[in-house]
Amino acid sequence: MSQRIGFGYDVHRLATGRQFWLGGVLIPSEFGAEGHSDADVLLHAICDALLGAAALGDIGKHFPDTDPALKGIDSKILLGKVNDLMTAGGYSIVNIDSTIALQAPKVAAFIENMRKTISGILGISINQVSVKATTTEKLGFEGRGEGVSAYAVVLINMQ
Repeated sequence: MSQRIGFGYDVHRLATGRQFWLGGVLIPSEFGAEGHSDADVLLHAICDALLGAAALGDIGKHFPDTDPALKGIDSKILLGKVNDLMTAGGYSIVNIDSTIALQAPKVAAFIENMRKTISGILGISINQVSVKATTTEKLGFEGRGEGVSAYAVVLINMQ
């Protein structure tokens, strides 16, 4: 059995009048992330990390933002499809470590629900999923409230 590491990163602009999805959880907020899908940066970063670890490309290759059928799609569906690719390729997830960078709103109260949602989609234990959140101390686009970013690292086994 061999192990492989993957890294994922995603960023989306914030705008009023959008729902704010993070980690598959709807966050109460006056603004949300803009994107072709529901713009869930955390799930997108995890998708990219998993695809990268398996050398299967990136989220844009599998789910292009030029595909009208994917307009507004729930990112939980995308993560499920990535998990299907992982399973078909003989990969299993050892663990996921992720971080959301966002000045506001505060999301600490939603992290456990995010972990449960992600682990449920992937069919793994909640103890295999870490989600953290940080502000950027009002620095950069996240600190100015212009956007949100997420980072994810995964370790997978190849059977």
